[in-house]
Amino acid sequence: MKKHLNLLTFLMLAFTASTFAQESTNPIDTLANYVQKMNTTVTTLSKLKISGYVQFQAQKADSMGIKSMAGGNFGANQNNRFGVRRGRIKFAYAGTLSNYVIQFDITEKGFATKDVYANFTDPWMQAFTLQGGVFNRPFGYEIPFSSSQRESPERSRFTQTLFPQERDLGAMLTFQMPKTSPWNFLKIDAGYFAGNGIGQEFDNKKDFIGRIGIVKATPNEKIRYGLGFSYYNGGVYQASVNSYKMWESDGVKGFYLDGTQTAKGAFAKRQYKGFDAQVSLESPIGITTLRGEYVMGVQPGQSGSSTSPNSGTTDFTTTGYDTYIRNIKGGYLYFVQSISHTPLTVVLKYDFYDPNTKISGNDIGKVSTTESAINAKATNATDLKYTTVGLGLLYAVSANVKFTFYYDMVKNETSNNLKNYSKDLKDNVWTIRMQYKF
Repeated sequence: MKKHLNLLTFLMLAFTASTFAQESTNPIDTLANYVQKMNTTVTTLSKLKISGYVQFQAQKADSMGIKSMAGGNFGANQNNRFGVRRGRIKFAYAGTLSNYVIQFDITEKGFATKDVYANFTDPWMQAFTLQGGVFNRPFGYEIPFSSSQRESPERSRFTQTLFPQERDLGAMLTFQMPKTSPWNFLKIDAGYFAGNGIGQEFDNKKDFIGRIGIVKATPNEKIRYGLGFSYYNGGVYQASVNSYKMWESDGVKGFYLDGTQTAKGAFAKRQYKGFDAQVSLESPIGITTLRGEYVMGVQPGQSGSSTSPNSGTTDFTTTGYDTYIRNIKGGYLYFVQSISHTPLTVVLKYDFYDPNTKISGNDIGKVSTTESAINAKATNATDLKYTTVGLGLLYAVSANVKFTFYYDMVKNETSNNLKNYSKDLKDNVWTIRMQYKF
């Protein structure tokens, strides 16, 4: 009996020890699992970046209801306004060799999509990146330059006219060696795009856009400079059988019916070439920056507009407008000077856009009365050249807050043959903007 009790006691003690051992190790295992899950969560969240900015502004125009590139036209009974020019929020998830980006714009005008794209970099050389979705067109320097960093409130007139919304739907291949490579200074972008801005594609034509650029610096990085060449080759759907091109007959320049372009549903040629250059110099007075861009090409448009297609507002396959072919040129030049040891930056900007290089001055709007002009259309206010001089002062309150005080002085070409355009319009605009960026 005593022997059996000793055996029972031993078994009970062994069971108890085993139970205590399990209870003493379980909390450690639980904590280890929790820490592992936390590490996984932190790693995932570290790849996700949320950023954005909001720009609230007040504007004052010289006249009521002016047409303006300073954030859109003013209302018919309006010469001053408040507005949220941009309210951006951006989500970016960065993998080892891939990225996913989505960005929205939220203002009093509504909700709009700005970017939706993904890209993938090759794992071997890490030099080729394939990107697809809605993103900035790879043309020139000003288009991809963020509105939160740009010194002027708006992009240049030619940029807004030729590339409305800045973005397009398409696919692009980029070549750029890693930062550790001595060839990192060279970047080549090439892609095919829908050609009609942000929105659903409505035709089967694809436009090619490409850019070759270099960015270099001196060994002490006091001087930085860049150069770029861009090329656009595409087309615009012809919704009407009629296509007009510039011609001169009996001493009168105008649009004449192009007998070689009579196919409704064809595509009118849209082609641009662009050159851009930038240089910045760091000195005791601050950082001095010069930046310029020049574009020339062929632009299909309408009688009353030389703006490129934008599927967000118009279906060009059903509107049935006649096509007007114009030779265009445009450009801008920035001078930016930060004032050393102060939060102030001074900016001077000049930009121009000539929507029709084959006519100017009082020739615009002139009408021919001869028989040869039966199939002709007179030029109009759409063919006037515009130049803008902008003066601005930027005050960086902190890394997040910036104030901009800017004055656009707009000058239009004049013609005695156009009503309301025999003299310069009163369409200058003051802009005071507060930006918060995170």
